[in-house]
Amino acid sequence: MSARIACVDIGSTYTKAALVDPATGELLATAQAPTTPDDVVRGVLAATAGFADAPVVACSSAGGGLRLAVVGYEELISAEAGHRAALSAGARVVHVAAGVLDAAALAELRAAEPDVVLLVGGTDGGEASVLRANATVLAGADRSVPVVLAGNASVRDEVAAVLRDGGLPVHEADNVLPDIGRLAPESARSAIRAVFLEHVIGGDRLSTDPRLRSWVRAVTPDAVLEGVTVLARVLAPDEVAVVVLDVGGATTDVYCVPDADAEQATLGREAVGIPARRRTVEGDLGVASSIGALRAAAAAEGLAVPGDAPLDLGEAAATIALRRHLRAEAGYGPGGASARSAGLVVLSGGVFRHADPATVDGVVGRLAADRGGAGSILAHSEVLVDRGYVLAATGLLAADHPEAAAGLARGLLAGAVTSRAG
Repeated sequence: MSARIACVDIGSTYTKAALVDPATGELLATAQAPTTPDDVVRGVLAATAGFADAPVVACSSAGGGLRLAVVGYEELISAEAGHRAALSAGARVVHVAAGVLDAAALAELRAAEPDVVLLVGGTDGGEASVLRANATVLAGADRSVPVVLAGNASVRDEVAAVLRDGGLPVHEADNVLPDIGRLAPESARSAIRAVFLEHVIGGDRLSTDPRLRSWVRAVTPDAVLEGVTVLARVLAPDEVAVVVLDVGGATTDVYCVPDADAEQATLGREAVGIPARRRTVEGDLGVASSIGALRAAAAAEGLAVPGDAPLDLGEAAATIALRRHLRAEAGYGPGGASARSAGLVVLSGGVFRHADPATVDGVVGRLAADRGGAGSILAHSEVLVDRGYVLAATGLLAADHPEAAAGLARGLLAGAVTSRAG
């Protein structure tokens, strides 16, 4: 085992690196460099220049991450199940279609320009005609986009053959909705990750350097979600629900893990279970490349339009993202734990990491006072700032070095700057 590992997050604006002891999880050093969009490997090398020959493991959201479209049978059942599986895999869902794809629906799908299509539909042994029809439409389209097939297992071989005959790369997975009321996203998650590694990282969009594919293990939101889950498990004896708010240059993500070990909680709808680990990504809320869209979103929410100060932009992005996350949770229906039950909120992103504690306390106080929704999450929660940006690194280490991942999470709890919102 190497004495050190460089855990790298290739972001849309900056590439962040953490040097970690894989045996103990001790955070040895951190560094960052501007992301180099013409060839992201140069940014990685710059960020890790002081780490000698430590092996690199990485996640990436550069170039907008993985753009995914969901095509399903019926919006409130198959398409929604696929949508949730995609979100939990760290993909950015850019389009959801339900029912048989006609010419107009196919045009909308093309316009979304997905990197991958998640094709779902029907429970195992149930309705299969829509899945068959949509496979035929996709196979006959004039754009070759990879497909993750995660629908009715009874016709999987037949449908996969239709797609492959049309020249489409196909990754087969178990049905995301094998029975009514039971969501089973893990197989689809794995297939989505494989598509990301093969077609985005393994392609030439980010770099032609073969080292990139050997380094990158996940989409950044997927790695962070794993890191949040590790953090929740470290806190498990106290039964503390965890919410992480990550404000970036292009997007703002909200992660909620009310139960670290349950895949789904009590059913809120008869059709689709409530996922225990939840993430929402807001592609129009960023403090660098998305400033114009962020200001428009603030005005639409009835908030003061932020100026140019990074922390003002971050506060606006945080407020809107938390409000939207709660609105997304409301779509699950009653039942299950909510972000409102959070006992710990972690603030991540450069706008918080580089601000002094007193200034962050002021932002936390204003977020906690928000009556549009954000306040109900922060009002009675402990709030930490992830100064070392360790959650992505924690997630990258979780599979191969679980003790080190837990050590990083414990270090976050011990060393982060703390505020009290309530």
